[in-house]
Amino acid sequence: MDAKQKNFDDIIKELCLTDEIKLSDIPNIGLYVDQVIGFIEEHMCHVKRNENDKLITKTMVGNYTRDGVLMPSKNKKYNKNHIIMLILIYNLKQILSIEDIKTLFTPIMKDINTTNDDVIPLEDVYSTLLDIKSVEFESFGNLFNEKFNLVQERLEHVESQNKDIAEIFLTIITLIAQANAQKRLAEKLIDKYFKQ
Repeated sequence: MDAKQKNFDDIIKELCLTDEIKLSDIPNIGLYVDQVIGFIEEHMCHVKRNENDKLITKTMVGNYTRDGVLMPSKNKKYNKNHIIMLILIYNLKQILSIEDIKTLFTPIMKDINTTNDDVIPLEDVYSTLLDIKSVEFESFGNLFNEKFNLVQERLEHVESQNKDIAEIFLTIITLIAQANAQKRLAEKLIDKYFKQ
C-alpha cells in the first residue's frame, strides 16, 4: 500500500461512517425542541463538514411539520419517534428533496399523527437503516480502493508532477458519478412505486 492509499484509508476512517445514534441512545421522554436540537447536534457532530454547520434548526423542525414530513409535537414536546424521524430526514435529505421524502414515507406511515396504521414501525425502519449502513460502510473502503486503482491505471501515462492531483480529481469525479447514479435510481424507484 502506497502512502497516498494509506492517506485515503485514513480519510475514510475519519468519516466515522459507522458512528450512528443507536435506538437505545435516543431519549424515550418528551423533549422541547431546543433539547432535541442539542441531542442531535451532540450525537451527530461527526457528520458536519464545518464546525459551524447546523444539522437541524427550529425553522427546519417547523418546516418539516408544516410540510407533513414530521408529526406535530404534543404540548411542545417531541418524543422518540420525532427524534428518529428527524435523524432519518437529515440522512435522506442529503440525497432526496423534502417532497420525495414525504412521498416515500406517506404509504409507510399513512397518517403521520398516529403510529397505529404504520406499515413498518419507525423504530424498525431506523434499526434496519443502521444495519444496512453498517454493512455498506464495511465494504466502502474496499470499493473505494478498487475505483482508485482503476484511476491510477488510467493515468499511467501522465507526468509524475501532475499525476497526484489528476488521480485525486478523477477519484472525486468517480465518487460523484457513483453517488449520482444511486441518487437517480432512488428517485426512479420513488417515482415508479410511491407516486400515484
